[in-house]
Amino acid sequence: MSGALDVDITVRQGAFETRCTFCAQDGITALFGPSGAGKTTALRTIAGLVSGAAGVVRVGGKVLLDSAQGIDVPAEKRRVGFVFQEGRLLPHLSVAANLAYGRHGGRGPSGPALQNMAERLGIGHLLERKPRTLSGGERQRLAIGRALLSDPALLLMDEPLASLDPARRVELLPMIEMVRDEIDIPIVLVSHNVSEVARLAETLVVMDGGRTLAAGSALEIFSCFETDAVLGQGEAGALVEGEVTAIDSEFGIASVDLGGAKLELTQDGFAVGQHVRLRILASDVSLAVGDASAMAGLSIRNRLSAEIQAIAPDLAGGPYAELLLGIREGSLRARVTRKSLVEMELREGQSVTAMIKAVSVERRRSVG
Repeated sequence: MSGALDVDITVRQGAFETRCTFCAQDGITALFGPSGAGKTTALRTIAGLVSGAAGVVRVGGKVLLDSAQGIDVPAEKRRVGFVFQEGRLLPHLSVAANLAYGRHGGRGPSGPALQNMAERLGIGHLLERKPRTLSGGERQRLAIGRALLSDPALLLMDEPLASLDPARRVELLPMIEMVRDEIDIPIVLVSHNVSEVARLAETLVVMDGGRTLAAGSALEIFSCFETDAVLGQGEAGALVEGEVTAIDSEFGIASVDLGGAKLELTQDGFAVGQHVRLRILASDVSLAVGDASAMAGLSIRNRLSAEIQAIAPDLAGGPYAELLLGIREGSLRARVTRKSLVEMELREGQSVTAMIKAVSVERRRSVG
């Protein structure tokens, strides 16, 4: 392993064993899986909050844990910022005092540095308030600010959006993106929400039953058949990234270049030159055999030339088949009935046209 964050740990708690292994660079690594998968145990082990762990944790070349060498750096010396699901704020202190407490028990930055952090997180007007008077979203912003003011080399976030209502989640997601884009440290985020992971993560670690099922680039892992059982059949699909190249204001359409392949999306605040991440569900992709340019009389405008790379039966044993499609610089997934598979004589290596009925914009980020 040779990333900004290297993790290979084994933790036994009673009869349950958690094994988590991944390598990640700066940016967000999402630990994803159902409740009881071992995600939070892995996160707490990385932080040094679980005793008896075996394996290795290394951040930026610094060894925090190496059980074979007898190295186990205490939690307070690991330079790890931790954002808990419920915030864990100090109720008797003001917002300003909670922020200051983030570094060395209240001896951290004050004045301009603290005010700047509060303003960036949208809580600059709340510094004199107590945590109990804040909304759930405001409390989580405060928890994030406190963790960042500890000057961490690694930021850990344990389902920071789980306790929030949908409106507060929408407000906090851009804040997490801002943190990701502005600080050059690894961030590990625990989540069981597919949309959050699709929007935020560069690296995806899929866990179930205490085991790491897959780990790697989120764009690659999302399209893998092997993770369907954990992601959920209804969420099976692929992530693709591209650049907005044109806006048709008359019809409200944005054109996105996917490395040579083009998609048209309904315009929703896009700008030319903007980079976007898109999630395309397998259930929203139809297939046709033949040349996309020769197809007329169809309302589906997004038609991409693709090649069938792999075919797998439906894991649920239903009447469907799952297909992995290669496009110019990425992958798509499609779900068809087994009857269509036979009647269309679909096979690996075959050229087809992928017709995309719907696209979800999971992440937007500007150039530069």
